[in-house]
Amino acid sequence: MGSFSVKPVKVGICGLGTVGGGTFNVLKRNAEEIARRAGRDIEIAQIAMRSSNPKCDIAGTPIAADVFELVDNPEVEVVVELIGGCSLARELVLKAIDNGKHVVTANKALIAVHGDELFAKAREKGVIVAFEAAVAGGIPVIKAIREGLAGNRINWVAGIINGTGNFILSEMREKGRAFADVLKEAQALGYAEADPTFDVEGIDAAHKLTILASIAFGIPLQFDKAYTEGISRLTSADVGYAEALGYRIKHLGIARRTAEGFELRVHPTLIPADRLIANVNGVMNAVMVNGDAVGSTLFCGAGAGMEPTASAVVADLVDVVRAMTSDPENRVPHLAFQPDALSAHPILPISSCESAYYLRIQAKDHPGVLAQVATILSERGINIESIMQKEAEEHDGLVPMILVTHRVRERCIDEAIAAMEALEGVVGKVVRIRVEQLN
Repeated sequence: MGSFSVKPVKVGICGLGTVGGGTFNVLKRNAEEIARRAGRDIEIAQIAMRSSNPKCDIAGTPIAADVFELVDNPEVEVVVELIGGCSLARELVLKAIDNGKHVVTANKALIAVHGDELFAKAREKGVIVAFEAAVAGGIPVIKAIREGLAGNRINWVAGIINGTGNFILSEMREKGRAFADVLKEAQALGYAEADPTFDVEGIDAAHKLTILASIAFGIPLQFDKAYTEGISRLTSADVGYAEALGYRIKHLGIARRTAEGFELRVHPTLIPADRLIANVNGVMNAVMVNGDAVGSTLFCGAGAGMEPTASAVVADLVDVVRAMTSDPENRVPHLAFQPDALSAHPILPISSCESAYYLRIQAKDHPGVLAQVATILSERGINIESIMQKEAEEHDGLVPMILVTHRVRERCIDEAIAAMEALEGVVGKVVRIRVEQLN
């Protein structure tokens, strides 16, 4: 080990699953390098776990049967919470803070839903709650926005922040497969849970987006206001039509500053195929941040997995160790802005958000339907950027009409779609997917 005279910092790891196991292994393997960075050795004093991890050699490390035993252990100075979920994790983190211990967590749901309460309590006790690993796995995007881009007024953030969803869309596009079929494979590969709702319906991404918006704009965490739409209804037909129009469909989290308030939304999105972020495939994550001084930046890498996430957990540990001797008043604020300087600018409902739209209309094969659709749009001041009309489909004789509009407020498009669906020549529902240029 390093020749540090200062006594080592003692850390307790709660949960030895994928991320816990990775954290244990990285701390052991890179111990010397980490000590050289932190100025002190970091020692694993105790592990609390339900079941052991075959990928970890924990011989000689004390084991706690119960997480609260670890949190109450006076030896442990930093608690690493990697058990996931909300209720037990919240109790555990509150207890750790109460005991005057710093906390490092990878738990995005916990931060997005209970972060404001946890940070207030941590300030009261003079401890740090670090959460880099909660967003985009190994990509240090929290640190980048909070510190590296601190000189900017951030205009917008857009991210592929759920690897499972990105894998599914990549497969649908590259191989023309159906959503349900790829989802089954993602589950077999271990990318998706048995209950994939959090990933495919955008809840996981909304947790992460809530955190990104908070540190980008200096607003309280407001997960309940995020608009969330999943990818389970996307068809390979729309993926193909998007491609033909020069776009790729990605499941994006978007947070944007406007004069009226902040947009906070997760949904499938058409992005021009030549944008870098449109070409981030498989289980990779990517976050674009646009600031007034820096312009657009792109952070890209592994958004999950044993060692990528451990990379972020260990970086947080190093930060905590470096900051332990500092006056709590001078530390980087949890949410990037001073806690008494957060903005009350509202989060906008989706009906007030602005976007361009991809619309797919199933029309009966007789003349005049396109003209009626065009009239409905022009009466509402909605301009059309491109139109694609396909041959009538053999099985039902319907003609798919695909339109891309210019940017418009969502409530205008809602009215236009209702009017289109009421036309005698239009069959079924109009498919709508939002379009973002990200320029």
